[in-house]
Amino acid sequence: MRATRLVPMAALALCAAVASAQPPRGELHLGYVYPAGAQQGAKLRITAGGQSLQGVSVVYVSGQGVQASVVEYVRALNNKQLGDIAMHLRALTKQRLAEMQGKQGAAPAQPAPPRANEEPLPALPDHPLLRGLEQKSLAELAALRDILFNPKKQPNMQIAETVAIDLSVDPAAPPGDREIRLGTPAGLTNPMLFQVGAIPESWEQEPNDPRPNRPATVALALPVTLNGQIQPGDVDRFRILATQGQRLVVRTQARRLVPYLADAVPGWFQAAVALYDAKGSEVAYVDDYRFDPDPVLFYQIPQAGEYEVEIRDSIYRGREDFVYRISVGELPFVTQLFPLGGPVEGNTVAAIGGWNLSVNQLTLDTQPGGGPIRQTVLQQNGLASNPIAYAVDDLPECTEKEPNEAAASAQPIGLPQAVNGRIGKPGDTDVFKVKGRPGDEIVAEVLARKLGSPLDSLLRVTDGAGETLALNDDCQDKASGLLTHHADSYVRTKLPQDGVCYVRVADSQDHGGEAFGYRLRVSAPRPDFALRVTPSSLNVRPGGAVAFWAHVLREDGFDGDIELALKDAPAGLALQGARIPSGRDSLRLTLTAPQIQAQGPIPLHLEGRAQIGGQTVTHTAVPAEDMMQAFAYRHLVPSQELLAALAGGGRFGPIIQPMDNTTLRLPAGGSAQVRISAPGRAFIPSLQLELSDPPKGLSLGAVSPVFGGFVVTVKADAESLAVGYADNLILEAFTELQPKRPDGTLGEKRRVPLGVLPAIPVEIVKG
Repeated sequence: MRATRLVPMAALALCAAVASAQPPRGELHLGYVYPAGAQQGAKLRITAGGQSLQGVSVVYVSGQGVQASVVEYVRALNNKQLGDIAMHLRALTKQRLAEMQGKQGAAPAQPAPPRANEEPLPALPDHPLLRGLEQKSLAELAALRDILFNPKKQPNMQIAETVAIDLSVDPAAPPGDREIRLGTPAGLTNPMLFQVGAIPESWEQEPNDPRPNRPATVALALPVTLNGQIQPGDVDRFRILATQGQRLVVRTQARRLVPYLADAVPGWFQAAVALYDAKGSEVAYVDDYRFDPDPVLFYQIPQAGEYEVEIRDSIYRGREDFVYRISVGELPFVTQLFPLGGPVEGNTVAAIGGWNLSVNQLTLDTQPGGGPIRQTVLQQNGLASNPIAYAVDDLPECTEKEPNEAAASAQPIGLPQAVNGRIGKPGDTDVFKVKGRPGDEIVAEVLARKLGSPLDSLLRVTDGAGETLALNDDCQDKASGLLTHHADSYVRTKLPQDGVCYVRVADSQDHGGEAFGYRLRVSAPRPDFALRVTPSSLNVRPGGAVAFWAHVLREDGFDGDIELALKDAPAGLALQGARIPSGRDSLRLTLTAPQIQAQGPIPLHLEGRAQIGGQTVTHTAVPAEDMMQAFAYRHLVPSQELLAALAGGGRFGPIIQPMDNTTLRLPAGGSAQVRISAPGRAFIPSLQLELSDPPKGLSLGAVSPVFGGFVVTVKADAESLAVGYADNLILEAFTELQPKRPDGTLGEKRRVPLGVLPAIPVEIVKG
């Protein structure tokens, strides 16, 4: 929804300054990088695919030990260019067939004589795929034809442009995840994951599908990480050399590299992986790992020899952003952990199990200062295991004790309490007896799926007679950006009249086993909150403003206001509209930048402060990307850094901002005025102002110029906006341009966005 008003006489200075506020809308987007990782010490060329990447000049990589530089930008091929390429491919294919006939002793086919007035082949665009085209073999021409003219391939403008990047990884670079962003005149792209690995790497060479007479390849020694891309209908195979008795782990990363596809179902690259022996027989297959769409295959090699690892999409989709990395070898992989956490500053040593582990215990870091859910890895012989999640809390802890399957044998626990338990066998139920004051509110929460446990918990609270007081199977957790099956359970209820209740934990599918661990919290409500900020790349021109979102994840009934603030920010950077009102789960606010140029992105740290129980509670906001899955579902996927880029050049305009920094109090069913400071005396009649994404019932009235600026009238519909509603008012500016044609006549008018003004807090009051 937009509310628009034409400004009859607005300051030209305003136009200049607001034009500096944001780059034109261009859907600046990075969709994939390939390969999505490299070994320590490697130097290689990678490809990044995206949209609106024109003018890309710099590559930013988070962390240490990776340097990258832009080689070239490649524009998407248009239909005419593709038609010209098709003509060349047909001509070259005929030529190669003629050459083959000649080599086989047959009389070479004579090319057809040119037709009268036949035009020469059109010139080809400068594109990396076409370089050396005249020297390509018949097989290479066929592979190129498959890439460019695959009838199953669906065009996607979000990944149509590419950038070639030269990348170097220091030999001592710490292994792990990095983020790659590209810098363009319009600002920074969103980040994409890039991994630094510790084992050798290999890249697919097409054709590598299981077709007859496929070119022979050398079997790869283990361990190795395999890199590739799946195109429509594509199946990739890699030959490996294994020894008898090897406990092979084949760990795939696909969905983790590109978490969500907005325009596909399922909403990610759903990889399916198989292992074939030397006879071509399938010996193992997997298409996930428990609840994770990225498959992990475990197989003990019965006989030394060559094997093949195969990967494809489960329903044979594919395109350039179906990127994968497969680590193969006797790699350490932890499949179970118990307990799944420990107390703050506790000496917690967890038992572990899995594949290729030289130890059966792991010490967990529970020192203060980390988050409630943390990750670690097992380092073993220079190799790192899969990430291991665990929880840290400040509650008293105990361990579940069997038998406790019914109320009669329920395990008594105190309040508050954290319980480390396990659904040890199929059909098992753990029952805990809780006693407190009648009528007191309690919270029971299970952490399992978020900690990597296969448990799909079912949580039930009953009274002494067995009547259900509260029941929950799945509870949505917006903090879990990559966890789409919210299988952990959460309930809030009040203790019955005798003050005794029974908390029952089970698996909703009656599954169980040694790996089905959980942590149960039973306590009074502990109101708290967490914050996410989207997007994680903010692009603002010097002297201007940029709008972004703050998302609140409210816990245990917390419903208060939250004040946002920048921590250790450079002088001149400031937030507007930084109070998240009570009850709101998200708010759009703005960041303004000083009139300076900056060398490189500026790291930002955003904090939220709230009063909870008479105490000031402060939490750091986690940068994230708001991603869509399968046309409908949205997820907040965490990023490593929140960066601001002062993008764009040209002269600086004056700062355009509200004259009054207080909240605009808008009567329900009435109107109020906002005075905007706009230095300058020249005027332009085509400037337009709109409310950017306003709530229903908020509209823009008259806009009138006054000395030093102008006045904007804002109206509130009493039926749509209740008294007490609070939000931010964000004005967006546009102008109309009418370019001249080469013959001097005027072309069609174009509406050009100029950016946003700093946010204005607004509150609905009684009329």
